[in-house]
Amino acid sequence: MPIANQNLCTTQNTWLITGVAGFIGSNLLEALLKLDQRIVGLDNFATGHQYNLDEVQSLVAPEQWANFHFIQGDIRLLDDCRRAMQFPLETGQEIPVDYVLHQAALGSVPRSIENPINTNETNISGFLNMLMAARDANVKRFIYAASSSTYGDHPDLPKVEHKIGNPLSPYAVTKYVNELYADVFARTYNFKSIGLRYFNVFGKRQDPNGAYAAVIPKWISALIKNEPVYINGDGETSRDFCYIQNVVQMNIRAALSDNADAVNQIYNVAAGDRTSLNQLYQLLQSNLTEKYAHVQTAKPTYRDFRTGDVRHSLADIGKAKQLLSYDPKYRVAEGLKEAIAWYINAHETNQ
Repeated sequence: MPIANQNLCTTQNTWLITGVAGFIGSNLLEALLKLDQRIVGLDNFATGHQYNLDEVQSLVAPEQWANFHFIQGDIRLLDDCRRAMQFPLETGQEIPVDYVLHQAALGSVPRSIENPINTNETNISGFLNMLMAARDANVKRFIYAASSSTYGDHPDLPKVEHKIGNPLSPYAVTKYVNELYADVFARTYNFKSIGLRYFNVFGKRQDPNGAYAAVIPKWISALIKNEPVYINGDGETSRDFCYIQNVVQMNIRAALSDNADAVNQIYNVAAGDRTSLNQLYQLLQSNLTEKYAHVQTAKPTYRDFRTGDVRHSLADIGKAKQLLSYDPKYRVAEGLKEAIAWYINAHETNQ
C-alpha cells in the first residue's frame, strides 16, 4: 500500500480515529497500527462492529495492538469527544492526540430521508463536538470525511471541488455543513483541517447486511446466494468507485503533508473513473463465476430510480494530486480483484 510520508514509518505519532469500528475507520486503524503508530479509537457501534476490531487485531502483531486504546463513546456527547483526545499510558500519564481522522457519521441517503433528525444530530452536532474537542486539545490537524453528495444537482462532470449545486438529501446537507464549520473554525480559531469528499468507497470490512448496505457488498452477497440483484433505474447510472486503499493513502497524506497551501481545503477522493451499474454488475460476475458457477447466468432486476440519487458521478482528482501528491493505485477492477477474496470469505463465515 502506498503511504504518503516516509517519516510516518520512523516517527510514532498519536492518532484519534472516530468511527474506528466501521468500514473505513477499521482500515485506517489496520494501516496505522502496521506502521507502529499509537491510536485512540472512538465508536458507539451504531454502524460499526466489534468483529471489525477483532479482525484488525488478528492482522497486526501483539505489540502493535497494544498501541490501540478503544473508547466506546458517542460523538454526540462532548465529554466523550474530549476523553478521546488523550492516549493513556500504563504509567498513568496521558499522551495528547496529534492527528484526528474523523470518520464517524450516519451515512446513507435513504436513511437520512427516513430520519433526518438522527442524521443531523450525529453528522452536524457530533461534528461540531469533535471540532470543539480537537480545537481545545490543540491537535496538529483534523482530517474529516466529507462526501461527494455535496455536489448535489450540479450537472458538470467531472466534479471539481469549487463547483457544487443544491443538496438532494438531508445527508448531503449535513456533509456540506461540516465543510462550512471547518472553514469557520479555520478563519476564527486558526484551526487546521482538511475535508475529504469520498466517492463510493469499497473494500474489505464493508458491511453487506442491513437496509443501507453499499451496492458492491450487497450485490456480491446476493449473487453468491443466488438472490435477486436490484438495479435502480436503467443501469446506466454511473459512479466513481474508490477502493479503500486509495482512501487510506489520502487520509495519511492529508494529515502529514508539509505543504502549507494544502491545509484548510476540500479534496475529492476517488479513482477518477466512471463505472456504470451495468458495468459494475458485469465486473462482479466475472470475479465470482470461477467459484460460483451459477453467477455466470444471473440477470439483474431493474426497478425505479431511487429518490435523492444523482444520475452520474465522476471526480476530478487533479487538486489532490497537485497539493497532496495523491496517487491512487487502484481503479475499480484492481480493487475488486484484491478485495473479492475478503467478500467471499465474509459471506462463507457468516453462513
